[in-house]
Amino acid sequence: MNKQKYFLYARKSTEDDDKQVMSIEAQLFELREFAERERIEIVKEFTEAKSAKKPGRDEFAKMLTMIETIKKPLGILAWHPDRLARNSVDGGRIIYLVDTGAITSLRFPQFWFEPTPQGKFMLQVAFGQSKYFSDNLVENVKRGIRQKLRRGEWLTLAPLGYVNDYKTKNIQPHPVYSQVIRKAFEEYAKGSHTLISLAEFLAEHGLTQKKGTPLAKVSVVKMLTNRAYLGFVKFHGEYHDGNFEPILSPTLFEAVQKTLSSRRKPRKLKTIIPFSFTQLARCGECGCAITAQYATNRFGTRYTYYRCTKKQGKCAQPYIQEHALAAQFQSLLQSVSLPFEEIEVMEKQINDWEHESISSRGEVAQNLKSKLSETQEKLDRLVSLYLDGDIERDLYLVKKDALLRQKAKLEESLGDFGQQGKNRLEPLRSFVLSLKEAEKVAQTKNYAEWRNFFRSLGSNPEIKDKTLSINWSELWDFTAKTKADFALRSAAYSPRGAVNSDKVNCGALGGNRTPIARSAISRPIH
Repeated sequence: MNKQKYFLYARKSTEDDDKQVMSIEAQLFELREFAERERIEIVKEFTEAKSAKKPGRDEFAKMLTMIETIKKPLGILAWHPDRLARNSVDGGRIIYLVDTGAITSLRFPQFWFEPTPQGKFMLQVAFGQSKYFSDNLVENVKRGIRQKLRRGEWLTLAPLGYVNDYKTKNIQPHPVYSQVIRKAFEEYAKGSHTLISLAEFLAEHGLTQKKGTPLAKVSVVKMLTNRAYLGFVKFHGEYHDGNFEPILSPTLFEAVQKTLSSRRKPRKLKTIIPFSFTQLARCGECGCAITAQYATNRFGTRYTYYRCTKKQGKCAQPYIQEHALAAQFQSLLQSVSLPFEEIEVMEKQINDWEHESISSRGEVAQNLKSKLSETQEKLDRLVSLYLDGDIERDLYLVKKDALLRQKAKLEESLGDFGQQGKNRLEPLRSFVLSLKEAEKVAQTKNYAEWRNFFRSLGSNPEIKDKTLSINWSELWDFTAKTKADFALRSAAYSPRGAVNSDKVNCGALGGNRTPIARSAISRPIH
């Protein structure tokens, strides 16, 4: 008696919902043993590891195509109907081939079937049950995810710097690596690291790939933009509040984003500046940069000249020698430099203000709480609009992201508002430190230090008609005018009726320095 001929089909899903199903090797062993007992001849075996929840399985399609092409009585042997189909398209195709006679028999060790109306009905029920199981499992998983999001729990493996806590089913900062992550953000925010050097920094502190090599640049960028460090959970492109401890403050995170944004375009390699005052001033006529060049006379003496690059076209501005330009820079430095005694008076006044309670901070805290409450209300209204279908998803995600970041910023400000009194004085303290730096720089002849000082001020120097001018900020301009007024008053009482520029800095102000310091810092800070 001839054995019946069958195609054997074994499938193992790679989806999590199929973890309880036997492996392909186990299915093959059981099916071959079943075929031997039932005198079934296996013509060809088809195996694949792919979910059957959606159409599109290559081996399954190849098997059905061969059945349609061969046009000989063939059957299919599988472990269970859900191995053949878990969607209506593939299940319907199997039943259609049974109706047309292309498939003469279906055999399953765990399911009985015969090509009768009742058998085909039961097969449809089996396929329907398989589809229902998949659909119901998906809904259960989605419901569980939504509940975890409402509780603010992390959904997957912990990101770099965190560890999974299986007791609380959440994540918590790693005692060591979280500190390394925070330090890496601080270093990158300073602008002292590239992506490669930051990866090496992380590797030195134990954060590497599985092979022990430094992280790739794309992994470093992913880390630097990961809002999980702010306490957010991302799911399907949408951010949610998490109830785990954040590693970073919003201020530090935003500083890193600015640094990343500024470095997105390829940066030009820095070149050595051969001239002291290049890359500093602009032409006062056309706005082009000021460049420099050497010129040698017939006696072999080399001079340095500064001029407009004239990249915008014709420019009538003449050349200016370096020593003449340096003299004007020195004069500007002297106009704002104060003796160290005056600066010490300013620093003492600032220290006194720091120890005073200028105003009640309760109003500040209440204002922050009100803004935080308003932001939360906006979030709630935004979610309601989205659920009611009154706002598109793309706009909803953008608005929600902005509100979440604003909320995190307000929460940080509310936690740190006790330091606001000191923070208000920081610009003034920075200005006083700059005054001290100006005094130090004015006493040197290092042109490079002069250039760096003016560049740090962002004062936009201009050169026109061989004259250097600077747009001082309000405080610097006030300091220069106050110092000039005192110099004129001192000159009026001088026996000779005038003072030179050297005495303006020291001798002319030596009789009474305190009024200058008091005037320079008595204006309100806005």
